Amino acid sequence: MAAEKMVQADGLLGWVDRRFPLISLYKTHLSEYYAPKNFNFFYFFGSLAMLVLVLQIVTGIFLTMHYKPDASLNSAGIPVAFASVEYIMREVPFGWLIRYMHSTGASAFFVVVYLHMFRGLIYGSYREPRELIWIFGCLIFLCLMAEAFFGYLLPWGQMSYWGAQVIVNLFAAVPFIGPDLAIWIRGDFVVGDATLNRFFAFHVIALPLVLLGLVAAHIIALHEVGSNNPDGVEIKTKKDSNGIPLDGIPFHPYYTVHDIVGFAGFGILFFAVVFFAPELGGYFLEFNNFVPADPLVTPSHIAPVWYFTPYYSMLRAATDVFMWVMVASAGLGALAFFRMSGNSLVKLAGVASMVVLAVLFRVFDAKFWGVVVMGGAVLVMFALPWLDKSPVKSIRQRPGWQKWLYGIFVVNFFVLGYLGVLPPTPAGTLISQIGTVYYFAFFALMPIWTSMGDYQPVPERVQFQPH
Repeated sequence: MAAEKMVQADGLLGWVDRRFPLISLYKTHLSEYYAPKNFNFFYFFGSLAMLVLVLQIVTGIFLTMHYKPDASLNSAGIPVAFASVEYIMREVPFGWLIRYMHSTGASAFFVVVYLHMFRGLIYGSYREPRELIWIFGCLIFLCLMAEAFFGYLLPWGQMSYWGAQVIVNLFAAVPFIGPDLAIWIRGDFVVGDATLNRFFAFHVIALPLVLLGLVAAHIIALHEVGSNNPDGVEIKTKKDSNGIPLDGIPFHPYYTVHDIVGFAGFGILFFAVVFFAPELGGYFLEFNNFVPADPLVTPSHIAPVWYFTPYYSMLRAATDVFMWVMVASAGLGALAFFRMSGNSLVKLAGVASMVVLAVLFRVFDAKFWGVVVMGGAVLVMFALPWLDKSPVKSIRQRPGWQKWLYGIFVVNFFVLGYLGVLPPTPAGTLISQIGTVYYFAFFALMPIWTSMGDYQPVPERVQFQPH
């Protein structure tokens, strides 16, 4: 083995390799990176996210060549930014295709990322030693949300304009500094040319660079500790005489070919949407966004794009009545701390924090707490590695009732997303409030319910049936 590793390439490859570790990188990250051999359908989505990221960058470059971030009106009385998008659609050769690939790619990105996160959730990919992988992934998700929000304003249509107006105005709810913070973000007293130009700069330059850096960190951390698998078995604990995991196979060629199959299936679905339903009934491209932005005409219903609607639904759930529910919850938390056994200093600190929280629920208005709820719904994911106290990683060894909790969590997320699209109604608000409570209770009570129940033993080797 040692003699084999000393063999050096000749010719151009050898010349490059003596100056840049090309072959060692290839071996480390592809041919000698051993991944578990029992990957299933859910392991397509990481590579698909990479594919869509490249697609978005390439199509975004071509769109930027013709797009003009200018909110002023042209000679026809149409905003220049909106007119430039129409120019791309009508005059640029295949501009319509590039635009639809980019808009569909934005939704496709969130589809594959949500499925990628779901796989990590059910198979425990956030557990030791993969905490940093999960944190980098959550940072990627936050960056992706910001990238989508900044890009959403650029077409300068009615929904783009008013959606940005609503979201930026949420920052005005921050106590003491809110109004000044909202002006600082907009660059003006209203969403206008300054806002459009800074959002364009963030969308095209700043955030893509951050996103690429986070993706690189995510992959480096993954290849340092190795991939998880559906059984939650650490394949590095069982190796042969050459130090190769018994349950591992080289990423290349096995999983590169595996991913090509996933690319093909994804491509069929992706281009079916691009060619036959690029608006997808108003979910991918809202019909109001085909109308130029008009600051004097407010749409009858303003809703974000579908991938933000679960969090938007939680935002709207924070009503004044709901704050009394939160006060009661804080009171129950104080009672739980008071009755717990253990360090009396911890008990006192817990009771005091719950009492302070209950007071704050009434001091600040519901709009502020709606913003906190919406932000907290994303940020709570960062704490997941330390909330899960179960002795196993994968859902396969968990008790049946815990699988029901995960299933209800997924259904609840879909329901919140659906309600976020609809105009608010009393019934919808009530369901959103119940769903919001369940969402946060799922994480807040995780240290308790994950330490309960009878778990199946983790197998010593991965469960794999050749096919």
